[in-house]
Amino acid sequence: MKILLYLEAEQFLSHSGIGRAMKHQQRALDLMGIDWTKNPEDDYDILHLNTYGFSSWKMLKKAKKAGKKVIFHGHSTKEDFQNSFIGSNIAAPFFKQYLMHFYRAADLVITPTDYSASLLRSYGIKCPILPISNGIDLAKYSRSKAKEQAFRDHFSLKADQKVVVTAALYFKRKGIDDFIKVAERMPDVTFIWFGYQNLWTIPGWIRRIVKKNHPKNVLFPGYIKGDIFEGAMTSADAFFFPSREETEGIVVLEALASHQKTVVRDIPVYHGWLDSNAVSMACDIDGFVSQLQDVLDGKVDKTEAAYQVAESRTIEKVAQQLADAYQQTLEL
Repeated sequence: MKILLYLEAEQFLSHSGIGRAMKHQQRALDLMGIDWTKNPEDDYDILHLNTYGFSSWKMLKKAKKAGKKVIFHGHSTKEDFQNSFIGSNIAAPFFKQYLMHFYRAADLVITPTDYSASLLRSYGIKCPILPISNGIDLAKYSRSKAKEQAFRDHFSLKADQKVVVTAALYFKRKGIDDFIKVAERMPDVTFIWFGYQNLWTIPGWIRRIVKKNHPKNVLFPGYIKGDIFEGAMTSADAFFFPSREETEGIVVLEALASHQKTVVRDIPVYHGWLDSNAVSMACDIDGFVSQLQDVLDGKVDKTEAAYQVAESRTIEKVAQQLADAYQQTLEL
C-alpha cells in the first residue's frame, strides 16, 4: 500500500494548522511503515488530499479516472472559513458548496473531531466520515531549560515578568479582538501573539490592530518556530486561545503537551474530549480575565489532566487509526 499525500500550495500553508497536520501524517505513516510519496508522478494506491484548490481537484479527477481510492482530509468547514479573510463571510455559502464537490467525490473523509464530522454530515455528505485527531508529538514539547531561556532572551523578559502567549493567524475567528481587550484589562502582563500572514488579506481593522492599534503590553513578533516557540509554550505563565471556531485546534494540543496552563473559549469543538477538568474555559472578556488571573495567581493548575488529554491524541495512536482508515478505504 502506497499513499500519495497531496498539499496544494504547501509553501504557503506550511506555517498553518493544515501544514502541521500534513507533517503529522508523514510522521504517522513512517511510524506504521506505510510507503508514501508527495510526488504526483509516482505510482500510488490512495490519494490523500489536504487542500481544495484547482490543482487538488485535478488530482482528484485524475485519481478517480485511474481507479484510485481518494481520501479527503476535512480540515475546513464553512463555519471556520467565516470571519477570516477579507470577504470571507460573503463567500462562505459558496465556499461550502465548493467544499461539498470535494467531499462528495471522496471515498472517505477524515476530519479531526466528532464536532467537525457532525458539521460535514449536516452538509449532506453521504460517504463515510471518520474523526481522527491531527495528533501531537509529545517529545517535541517536553520542557527544555535551554529553549525556555532562548524564548525569554529573545523577548528580553524579566525573571518575574508574567507572560501569556497564543499562536494563530490574524483572524477575528481566532479571537484577536478579544485577545486585545483582555490585554487592555491586564496591563502588567505581557501578551504575545505568535503567527503571521499577509496583512492585505485581512480586514483593515485587524490590520490596524497588528500594526499600531494595540496596547504596549501586546507583542506581534510574527511567525516563529523551533526553540523560541517551544520554549514559550513551556515557559509562559499561560496559553490563551480565544478562537471562536475550530475543527480541532492543533496549537491547543501543543499547549496541553507542553504542560501549559491553558485558557480557551468554551466552544462546541472541544465537547467530548476537552473540558474544564483540563483547561480553563470562558465565553466573554470578563470570564477570560477572571480565568487568566486565577492561573497567574497560582490558584489553578490543571496541567496534569491536560497532559493526559494530549497523551490520548499522540502521533503514535493517530498512526494506527490512519493505517486502519487506509486499509478500510482500499477494501471499499
